[in-house]
Amino acid sequence: MNGQIARTEKQLGAILRRVRKQYGLTQGALGEQIHLRQGTVSRLEAGEPAVQLRTLMEALSALRLELVVRPRTEARAADIEDIF
Repeated sequence: MNGQIARTEKQLGAILRRVRKQYGLTQGALGEQIHLRQGTVSRLEAGEPAVQLRTLMEALSALRLELVVRPRTEARAADIEDIF
């Protein structure tokens, strides 16, 4: 999997959902791996901002993902599709 950019909670949630499905996991199965309820996984994937950082980090780990922080790229509106 190539790197993906998420600039909002919803974009990050969509990435998590996509990767979870690639692994063939249901929200419930992922939740069981990290000791969370299915509803919590659903909220994380929906990009709800109230999800705890620990929950996000556990989900990333279970999906074999890592968080990379780097300077934000600047782009013109016409280039935005190339970023995502």
